[in-house]
Amino acid sequence: MRSTLSAFNEIWQQQFRSDCLSQLEAFPEQASFLIGCSGGMDSMLLLHLMSLLRPQNIRAIYIDHQLQPESAAWGRFVASACEALNVPCIVQAVQVQGGNLENQARAARYQAYQQHLAPDDILVLAHHQQDQAETLMLRLLSGAGIHGLAAMRQVDQRGPLTIWRPMLHLAREQICQWAAELNVQNIQDPTNSDIHYDRAWCREALWPLLQSRFPKMQQALSRSSSLMQDAEQILAEVLAQDMAACGTPHALQLKQLAALPPPRQRQLLSAWMRGQGQYRPPFEMVQRLIHEVIHSKADAQAALHWNGFYYARFAQQLHRLPKAEYLAAAHEQAATQWLDFQLNEFTQVLAGNFLIQPVQGLGLSSALLGQELALTQRQGGEKIHLHGRAGAWPLKKAIQQAQIFPWLRHRIQILSIDNVMLGVFTPNGFWLADSPYCAAAGWLPQIISSDNSKIGSSS
Repeated sequence: MRSTLSAFNEIWQQQFRSDCLSQLEAFPEQASFLIGCSGGMDSMLLLHLMSLLRPQNIRAIYIDHQLQPESAAWGRFVASACEALNVPCIVQAVQVQGGNLENQARAARYQAYQQHLAPDDILVLAHHQQDQAETLMLRLLSGAGIHGLAAMRQVDQRGPLTIWRPMLHLAREQICQWAAELNVQNIQDPTNSDIHYDRAWCREALWPLLQSRFPKMQQALSRSSSLMQDAEQILAEVLAQDMAACGTPHALQLKQLAALPPPRQRQLLSAWMRGQGQYRPPFEMVQRLIHEVIHSKADAQAALHWNGFYYARFAQQLHRLPKAEYLAAAHEQAATQWLDFQLNEFTQVLAGNFLIQPVQGLGLSSALLGQELALTQRQGGEKIHLHGRAGAWPLKKAIQQAQIFPWLRHRIQILSIDNVMLGVFTPNGFWLADSPYCAAAGWLPQIISSDNSKIGSSS
C-alpha cells in the first residue's frame, strides 16, 4: 500500500485531489459512500482512488444485468478487487425488462442502488468528461432543451438520492494514464463497442470523425454542459416564482398561466408535467396539452394522458390526476347498500369518511337511527329539494353549481328510505334534502375526510 500511495501522490498532487477533498467535506459527516463499480477501467480506478481518499465508510456494488455470459464472472472479479483493497462489496443480479435495453438496464441499476442506500448515503459514480460530452451530444440529437443539455452534474440531487461524480471533469486520457501507473486491472465489456447501442455508436463511429475536425471538442461540449447548468439554475428560480403564482403540483390556475409570456408558459407546463419524475415530457406533448386541453372549448371535457397521469381542465383550472383516479368513474360502480347509523360513529362511503353527529338546527330525525337506509349511486335525471331552497331542481345542476370535478362525480351517492330522498353524500359533504324526515335537533353526517382533497367549492 505504501508504494501504491507513493505512486498515487506523484500523479495526483493538484486540483483534482483538492476538489475531491473539498467536496467530501461538504457531505454529511455521518455519510457513507456506495461506489458503483462495473469492473471497467473508469470504475475500477474510482474504486482505488476512493480507497485512498476515504478508506472508512465506503462500499462498492456490482450490478449484474445478466445480459452477458461473463457477467457473473465480472462480479467475482470486482468482489476480489474489493477484498484486496479491504472494501466491502455487494454483488446484485437484476432483471432487465424488454424494450430499449440501455434505458431498461439503467433503470434496473438505479433501482438496485437505492435498495442499498441509507438516507445520508452518497452514490459515487465514475462518469468522466467524455461521458459528459457524449451525453450532451446524444441529447442534442434527440431534441433536448436546457434541462437535457445540462447533462450530468458533479453533485446531483434526485429527490432522496445524492450522486457524486468526482471524475466528471477528467479527460479519459488522464484516467487511462492513472490506471496504467497504478496498475489498475479491469474487464472489457464488448457491448461498449457494439454500435447497435446509441452511446457505443456515438463513441466508436461519430466521435473519432468529429474529433479529427475539432480536437478540443470534448472540452468544448463539457463546457457547454456547464453553461447549460447555469441556465438551468436561473430557469429553476423563474419556474419557482411562476409555480407559486399559478398554482400547486396538482392544479394550475389558467388565468394566471395565460398572463405569462408563451415561452414561460411552455416551461412551466413542462416542469409541472414532470412532477417528481426524472424526465420532462417531449415538446410535442406540451404542445398537445396547450392545444387539445387548455384551448379546447369551454364545455369540452378534454383530457390528455401522459406518463401515468391525466391532465384535465375544469372551472378555469388545469388538473394533474393519477391515471387510476381519473379512470375510476368508468370502473367504480357500487351496488345499493343498506346502512344503519348510530350517533358518534364513523361511516365510510365513496365520497369519504363521515361522522354521525347531533346538530342543534335542522337535521334528520332521530327516528331514522338504527333503521336500514338505502345508499345508491345517482343514475341521472334525479331531482333534489335542498333544504333552504325553493322547489326541487336537477341534482346534476346542483353538482355543477357546487363545481364538483367531473372525475369525482361517480362518488356521489343518494341516501333514502322507502324511495324518499333524505340527502346526498358528496365529496363536499352531506347535502340535506327537504323531506318529512327532517327534524329540529336531529343529526347529520359530517365529512371528516374526502377520498380526494382536491374538490370544488361547497354547494
